[in-house]
Amino acid sequence: MLIPFNKPYLTGNELQYIQEAVNLGKISGNGEFTGRCQEFFEQRYGFHKCLLTTSCTDALEMAAILLNIQPGDEVILPSYTFVSTANPFVLRGAKLVFVDSHIDHPNLDETGLEDLITPKTKAIVVVHYAGVPCEMDQIMDLADKHGIFVVEDAAQAIDSSYKGRALGGIGHLGCFSFHETKNIQCGEGGMLVINDPDLVKRAEIIWEKGTDRAAFFRGEVDKYGWVDAGSSFLPSEVSAAFLWAQLENLDTIQSRRKDIWDNYALWFSENSSGGLLSENYLEQFTSATKEIPFQILASDKKANAHLFFLLFEDLEQRTLVAKRLKEKGILAVFHYQSLHQSSFAKSHFPEQSRRSLPNADRFTDCLLRLPLFHELPELSHTQFIR
Repeated sequence: MLIPFNKPYLTGNELQYIQEAVNLGKISGNGEFTGRCQEFFEQRYGFHKCLLTTSCTDALEMAAILLNIQPGDEVILPSYTFVSTANPFVLRGAKLVFVDSHIDHPNLDETGLEDLITPKTKAIVVVHYAGVPCEMDQIMDLADKHGIFVVEDAAQAIDSSYKGRALGGIGHLGCFSFHETKNIQCGEGGMLVINDPDLVKRAEIIWEKGTDRAAFFRGEVDKYGWVDAGSSFLPSEVSAAFLWAQLENLDTIQSRRKDIWDNYALWFSENSSGGLLSENYLEQFTSATKEIPFQILASDKKANAHLFFLLFEDLEQRTLVAKRLKEKGILAVFHYQSLHQSSFAKSHFPEQSRRSLPNADRFTDCLLRLPLFHELPELSHTQFIR
């Protein structure tokens, strides 16, 4: 039986809370469980204002509307990221400007940002790959200098921090994902964090289909109506109730994931077979990766154990190891394809496709992610018998 790359973890209370939401008689969104989840993030991480969304993509679309992105505006973002980072700004007519990754990590190289800023630059979108923080001090200083916004794509970064500050709470806006592949999940979900107080009121309006409905329910207006552009970004109470069960167990989930991540790092650095991963499981890696050089990245970074990846010398080596691992019953997968090399970018932003972004292309060809999920240790003991 194949060990999957990911398996969504259930705490055991998800169905109970969904039933509670149904019993409360309001399951369309912005009810009891939505409020609980939003308050959790605001209190635990000091976020100014949180709004649950149906996905991280929707949170990014809200950000694009909130920042008044218009045709002709330029938005700088990493090439090595998922298309959801780019699409919301493309839909608003923005010109995308891609920045390369660091040579030793997929995060964007902040030293290459200033040369890309023009009078048309409206925003920088940073992606905290694998929950590892970008260099936010330099990025925010640069944004302040040029009067541009910073959006944190923190899809993978729940419970990660930068110099004591929670990721998603440093830029003007932060966007999170609760997709089933993330540490904390509700199948499909997201959240917009509004760190600039001046943006909160309009964010609520955009969130509520362009109406001041949220203010009406708080008794701040005697009726609500259409006052701005917006859309249906709220998740249902069913999703929020599921998410609440996960948030109650955040520390337990994070502790297990960090133990697994640390054990991977220990074994690959010292060839140890102890710890949470069984000897049989690790022996399978040994036989699958024998005589194939690789490099572990970010082992010195403090992140949230979202994923563990290896970096090989070239595409051929990565393909060979992935094939060997699959033969041993282990599903390891690659990740993003450089956006500047995509067919869409070549047709819509041809000048960007002609730029050389070698580090992004290297991660496209050479990065391989290993299975990492809550029940991996138990599965390894039962599945990997020679």
